[in-house]
Amino acid sequence: MKLYTPAYYQPSLPPEAMEEAIKMLKLLFQDELARTLNLRRVTAPLFVFSGTGINDDLNGVERAVSFPVRDLNDRQAEIVHSLAKWKRLKLGLYQIPAGSGLYTDMNAIRADEELDNIHSLYVDQWDWERTIRDEDRNVAFLRSVVEDIYAVVKTVEQRTTALLPGAKPRLPERITFIHSEDLLAQYPELSPRQRETKAARQYGAIFVIGIGSVLADGEKHDGRAPDYDDWSTPTDDTHRGLNGDIILWNPLLDCAFEISSMGIRVDPPALLRQLELEGCPERASLDFHRALLQGQIPLSIGGGIGQSRLCMYFLRCAHIGEVQASLWPEDMIRLCRDANMILK
Repeated sequence: MKLYTPAYYQPSLPPEAMEEAIKMLKLLFQDELARTLNLRRVTAPLFVFSGTGINDDLNGVERAVSFPVRDLNDRQAEIVHSLAKWKRLKLGLYQIPAGSGLYTDMNAIRADEELDNIHSLYVDQWDWERTIRDEDRNVAFLRSVVEDIYAVVKTVEQRTTALLPGAKPRLPERITFIHSEDLLAQYPELSPRQRETKAARQYGAIFVIGIGSVLADGEKHDGRAPDYDDWSTPTDDTHRGLNGDIILWNPLLDCAFEISSMGIRVDPPALLRQLELEGCPERASLDFHRALLQGQIPLSIGGGIGQSRLCMYFLRCAHIGEVQASLWPEDMIRLCRDANMILK
């Protein structure tokens, strides 16, 4: 169990006002996101069938919560981790053209999360996906979409800050782009998380490009599953990857604060390459992967944006349990209570 307790912490709002602020913030953000990225809302599943390749593997090691379905001859189903691949299927099913897309209000369970101030068993995020053209599969297009999302974040920050007595907006005017390879070159003595901390503290808001591929030191900045984000396509002589993370500096928690993982998704060559790199070429025979390789699934860009993470950041909360209901160790509940962090 890891826990950071800010000195002299006081909640920014009383409980009833906090609940109203969370409601307002979530409605505002999803409406702004949908308008800016030209997305329509669809209903998200809580579970999918095991063995189809539809559920996300995240870093490749997390276990999905699973259960047998009695009326389907005990066929195994599993709670979603996120919906990166499911959304691509829906883009094709609904025949959504390039430049348009969809978003879902996704709820998930990640039983292997290490619980702390910002990690919970319960995950709530806006999962979004947009159809793109082949010529959009480049870093310039990725950056343009990140800038659009950051503009939404800035708009919501302005509206939310007005609810907090004496608070002022704290995000920089623009988000800074930096490749994971360049972070390594700049801070070779630091771990990937420490590099993010350095850059986030310096710039206030960053987008780290290229997460999942092996860097010059033989290590990855962080793990990514091989079958949704494209993290292996070369973009110049020294950089690879068409994905990344949006990270804000959180002065309350004194840390880099990831709010979104996103990217241009794999096309057939990238999928085969990444399956080979990760030592799992057999996945090409799974339902989703076979459909993608046969050209039945559109090219896309997409990601997830943490709802509780955004609420934490905008409402100046020190623990994710202040904005969502989940399960916590008794020691954490007690320590949080002593530090004025009242968990739901």
